[in-house]
Amino acid sequence: MEKLKGPKEGCNKATCGWRALLLPQLNRQSLYVYGSEVAVEQECVRQLESGVFVIHPFSPMRSYYIMCMMAITFLNLIGIPMEIAFLDGSSGLVWESFNVFSDTLFLIDVVLNFRMGIITEDAEEAILDIKQIRVNYLRTWFIPDIIAAFPIGYILLFADLHYQNEDSPSKTNKMMRILMFVRILSLIRLARVSRLVRFFNEVEKVSNANLEVVRLFFRILSLFMMIFLLCHWNGCIQYFVPMLEEFPADCWVRKENLMNSTVIAKYSWGVFRALSQMIALSYGSMDAPTNYVEMWIVMVSMVSGCMMYTVLVANATAMIANLDPAAKEYKSKMSRLEHYMTFMKLPPELQLRISNYYQARYGGKWFDERDVMETVSSSLKEQILMVMCSRLLRKVPMFQNREENFINSMLLKLEYEVFQEGDVIVRQHVPGDRMFFIDHGEVLLETDSYERELCDGDYFGETCVLTKGKHLATVRALTDCQCFSLSWNNLQDVLGSFPEIRKDLEKSVLLNPDAELL
Repeated sequence: MEKLKGPKEGCNKATCGWRALLLPQLNRQSLYVYGSEVAVEQECVRQLESGVFVIHPFSPMRSYYIMCMMAITFLNLIGIPMEIAFLDGSSGLVWESFNVFSDTLFLIDVVLNFRMGIITEDAEEAILDIKQIRVNYLRTWFIPDIIAAFPIGYILLFADLHYQNEDSPSKTNKMMRILMFVRILSLIRLARVSRLVRFFNEVEKVSNANLEVVRLFFRILSLFMMIFLLCHWNGCIQYFVPMLEEFPADCWVRKENLMNSTVIAKYSWGVFRALSQMIALSYGSMDAPTNYVEMWIVMVSMVSGCMMYTVLVANATAMIANLDPAAKEYKSKMSRLEHYMTFMKLPPELQLRISNYYQARYGGKWFDERDVMETVSSSLKEQILMVMCSRLLRKVPMFQNREENFINSMLLKLEYEVFQEGDVIVRQHVPGDRMFFIDHGEVLLETDSYERELCDGDYFGETCVLTKGKHLATVRALTDCQCFSLSWNNLQDVLGSFPEIRKDLEKSVLLNPDAELL
């Protein structure tokens, strides 16, 4: 069967450069949605065959575009309130140029959204049909986006140029009022905060990092950015409202003597007042509000501060609760275990050993190997056990040079066990039916006349697993030991499918009956 062409193989040299930027890339999210690299390649072919300009939601261009728009949007949300409140119509050529550039970029964003592929949580493939994309966008985010993209920057630029060319005082005053109205109208651009929130959500879909880590990181980042914007806007409003009233004699700006101060000083005092009110420490200065306008500003600040605190605590609590579910489950299990041991009145020494066993067995994280192994495919289960145990099996002489199918069947029969320091794993002269492979740890093999230490990669009990005879030595754990065990029943199940290997193993027992002592 001919191999499917990838993003770069599916287009000719003339179009490969820019078309590859529109095609889906391999990342965790795309593999999660499509299931395999082959399916992602098929998606590339599907988009190429459509023959239309559509940006795939998992494409590199989409990733770079989102990062760029996040930065531009955040700068707008910071700069627009500061321009209106503190720059007093003298923002300068650099800021006006940035405003025009931002407005242009947001207008282009509206246009590109009609060519932006859509991926939904329950979809098996991206929506690349132009008509479906257009209908979906018009029904959802088109109106908020077109409002946020209203080109105020162009209007301000033309008005400033016309204002500078006017010589008549009456026309100048009229133009100043128009400019003030337009600058207040530019507050509608703060609706771009919705774009910022959407960009944060979309970054998770195009990231190649661990999904849960990415979600947690961007959830924290977006939370603190929203809190910062709220404090920033509140600080700008603190100064903006008195400015609209032309700084009455009893306003806080005159009391703090900030009329001729720098923008940094005005902004710092405004944010200080906002934070003081939001966290309910004071009114922001020594005096209470002196008029109704200031009173309403203070009340709004206090209410927004309460909301901010509530959202922060709620999100922090939710994130902490979901931060490490395995550790949380382990603590819950340990709590129930402690109640049980207390109820059964077990000796303190035994309670301590049981607690230490759980710590050695699970390492502070609760998980169930059997449940994990039952939920994965047989192929994945073999691969997991191959990584964990293959080197242990192949060190045992009776399993060396065996066919791959036999080794894989044996791996599926191994069971994970943990022993604490001082535990007697097997006793001499006691019948046994298991052999053990030491993954990590040290044990002491003892007989009446012989002692030997075994460590990582060693094994013992191979005679018992073949004959169900008595152990020839006592094996005691010198440290916490992580082992894999193979029982007689499980070995017989495997050997039933490999009669020739059964005969070889029976011969090896007859030739070397004291294998445990070697």
